[in-house]
Amino acid sequence: MYGDQDLVRRILTESGDTWAVVGLSNNRSRAAYGVADVLRRYGKRVVPVHPKAEAVHGEQGYASLADIPFPVDVVDVFVNSDLASAVADEAVAVGAKAVWFQLGVVDEAAYERVGKAGVDMVMDRCPAIEIPRLG
Repeated sequence: MYGDQDLVRRILTESGDTWAVVGLSNNRSRAAYGVADVLRRYGKRVVPVHPKAEAVHGEQGYASLADIPFPVDVVDVFVNSDLASAVADEAVAVGAKAVWFQLGVVDEAAYERVGKAGVDMVMDRCPAIEIPRLG
């Protein structure tokens, strides 16, 4: 498992409340849409990052992490594993405190690079599953 429960808890409670969700669009049938809604209900600001840069859940969207004009605390990645590596590197470049790869998104080389950069990272987990467990 990529990220023990203490790390998961720390990211969810101490890394900050601004979450950029990469792959989030207004497509309600996609998992990212529902996860973003759960994060919002738990007090997180959810910033959509998608090539369409559309607003989702009332929050302005951006085409890339680099386009976001304010600090991002956590980058939640909803893209295929083959695209996730570049997103992880971009998250580090913009100064994110943590990177979260969703269920099924695994890239061990990215995990190593992000960790060596001093940024927390979780892979193959879902914050919408983990956050209610915090109590």
